Amino acid sequence: MKLLFDQNLSPRLVKALIDLYPDSVHVRDVGLHNVLDEVVWEYAARHGLSIVSKDADFHQRSFLFGSPPKVIWVRRGNCSTSDIEAILRAHHADLLWFEQDVKSAFLVLD
Repeated sequence: MKLLFDQNLSPRLVKALIDLYPDSVHVRDVGLHNVLDEVVWEYAARHGLSIVSKDADFHQRSFLFGSPPKVIWVRRGNCSTSDIEAILRAHHADLLWFEQDVKSAFLVLD
């Protein structure tokens, strides 16, 4: 599963999770830092990436447009990068299932 980490998440997650989510990227690393959500959405769809965000806007977009891309919403308030890493590690099997489920467009992790 290839993830696209939104700007509200640390770019350090790419390296920290490379063992489980190779070929994942952060918006900053692909020139999408501080762009409109629709630009991030289109990039993710074109490149086969699932968006990981703490932003509810992507949640709303997934209901309006479906997938691709798929959206993973980390519904956690203020927390550390290591907390986000732990959540994504703990839910690795869930994310693999989510990736394969053609009917699913949105997954909430908390």
